[in-house]
Amino acid sequence: MRDNDEVDLIVEAWARARPDLTFDPLHVLSRVTRIAKHFNRIRQNAFNKSELDSWEFDVLAALRREGPPFALSPKRLVSATMVSSGTMTNRIDRMAERGLVSRLTDPNDGRGVLVKMTPAGLTRVDAAITRLVDAEEALLGGLTHTEQARLGTLLRKLRISFDATDL
Repeated sequence: MRDNDEVDLIVEAWARARPDLTFDPLHVLSRVTRIAKHFNRIRQNAFNKSELDSWEFDVLAALRREGPPFALSPKRLVSATMVSSGTMTNRIDRMAERGLVSRLTDPNDGRGVLVKMTPAGLTRVDAAITRLVDAEEALLGGLTHTEQARLGTLLRKLRISFDATDL
């Protein structure tokens, strides 16, 4: 395993060019950015092999995590996927046309609608998450499970601090 990477070279060059600044954040955030590119590539690959767009995976994953009967109101899907209601309506329409979800009357509210995952949607989301987890596990193979847990804890702490930062 190499001890240095391209980020070390960039930081060293900046430190020579601007010795008046501290470049410690670049060691972390430049690596996070580069790692994110790898994660995005493997996510896209997992979704493509499962014949899903990433937004379709997001909707189906929300339904799958809900458990049987794999149905949620559009409002709950909006909340779970953090998109606008208009965007969600469009997504539901497109997914219904592809046979991944169907709309049905909410049995608890005759005026309400539920979005239910179809068997085809279940097959695809299960295939996608299996591929994704396998690929992510391989990508993290250079870390022990203890190191992965520690990194997860540190990244959670960093992510939570973003909520408190007003940048």
